[in-house]
Parts: sequence; structure tokens; C-alpha cells
Amino acid sequence: MLPAITFLGHATVLVDLGGFRVLTDPVLLPRVVFLRRVAERHDPADHDRVDLVLISHLHHDHCDLPSLRHLGPAPTYLVPAGAGEWLRAKGFPRVVELGAGASHREDVDGDPVTVTAVTAIHDGRRPGSRLRAEAVGYLIERGPASVYFAGDTGLFDGMGGLSSLAASGEIDVALLPVWGWGPNLGPGHLHPHDAAEAVRRIRPRYAVPVHWGTLYPFGLGRFRPHLMHRPPHDFAEAVARSAAETRVLVVQPGQRVPFEP
Repeated sequence: MLPAITFLGHATVLVDLGGFRVLTDPVLLPRVVFLRRVAERHDPADHDRVDLVLISHLHHDHCDLPSLRHLGPAPTYLVPAGAGEWLRAKGFPRVVELGAGASHREDVDGDPVTVTAVTAIHDGRRPGSRLRAEAVGYLIERGPASVYFAGDTGLFDGMGGLSSLAASGEIDVALLPVWGWGPNLGPGHLHPHDAAEAVRRIRPRYAVPVHWGTLYPFGLGRFRPHLMHRPPHDFAEAVARSAAETRVLVVQPGQRVPFEP
């Protein structure tokens, strides 16, 4: 059975695995440093009672301390290698570091949830500090259901082997970044056509484009407004042209992903 997935905006996704709630890279407030939220606000219920928080890397638009303080110390926080001591010092006692290839398990009514950190090609530094940590993605599993959250990454050689890490041998849902928040993308990101190539390599049943249409820089004016809404559709069209069997599901920030029965 597929999990219930809600795209809250940017790289923030709620993955509900039969009542066990996992939240990725929480950005929950109207502002993140020099970025403002331009997408509609999400329902606060979508980040209540979170059990597990996944942090892919330490950039402010993926590791926003005000948003984490909004969630509080109750969830367990999974962070890349090198980030654990820093986050504990910020007042979060339940922190687990995972380097790529390492796993964390939570027993839930005899049906464990397993999260495995996987490679990501991205700069993991904390801007404005000397702190360096890895950047990772995560494979989330409960029973036969599997979800790949890429975080921020460029294409990498091992992408084709991600499905072999899942107990079922396939990935049900890939949450793939298809843009960002500015007028261009630096290294270590996927634009829509790269994300379509990631789909070709991973071969998930479903792909959900994320990391688009949510944040806008203060004071930049109206930069190419099509970049706020076109990337997920360009991604879906590129996947369709590739004749991949993956079904792309485009949802707006704040919406739940409508899987087939």
C-alpha cells in the first residue's frame, strides 16, 4: 500500500506511512533568510505530530532552524554525517547522524520503518559558517512501500542502483527536485531534463516533482515568472518523451499526491 504524501512546498514533503509521519527538509514559515514564501500556506495539521524529520543538507532552504523550532524537540531528527553535534547544540536532543549507506530503524507496532541515507551530489556546507557536513538523500521504507527523497543533488552514477537498496527491489515514489528558488541553477541540482534522466535511471512507479514554485528572493523583482510554475510540467513532458513507464504526478504546494487506487 502506498503512503499518503503531501507536498508542502520547496523540499518539504509529509510522508505518512500508516500513521507514522515523516517530514523532509522542513520550511514551514513565511520567510527563510532572504527568501519569502509565495505559494499558498499549507495546513498546519500537515506538520503536527511528526515522528521523524529528515534533513538532507545544511543550506538554509533545507535546514531552517526557525521551522525546526516550530516542530520542537519531540521528533527524531536524521541529519547527514557532520551535522549532529551542531543540531544538538541548537536544542534538539534526539538527533541521529547518517552517512551515505547507513540506516536508521524505528519499530512501529512490529512493522519497522527504515530510513537509509544515500548519495547526493551537492555542497553540504552551512552558509555563513565553517560547518561542513555531507549532503544525502533518503530511502524511506515501511513494509513493501518505498519512497526516495533526493534532497538536492545532481545526477550521479549510482542512481540506477537505488532501487536495489529497497527491500522490494523497486522504488514506489521518487520525490525529485526539478528547480530551485532563483533565476538559474548552480551545480549539484536537477533541472527538469536532468530530473527526467534520473527517472530513466531509477525507474520508480511514480515521480513527484518538488523544489519549485514556493520561495522567491526578496528584492529581485519579477525574474522570469515562468520559472515559478513551468519546471514540473517541463519535467513531466520530458519523462513522457522518454517513454518511461513512470507516472508523473504534479501537485501544487500544499496539495496531497493523488495516487491511483
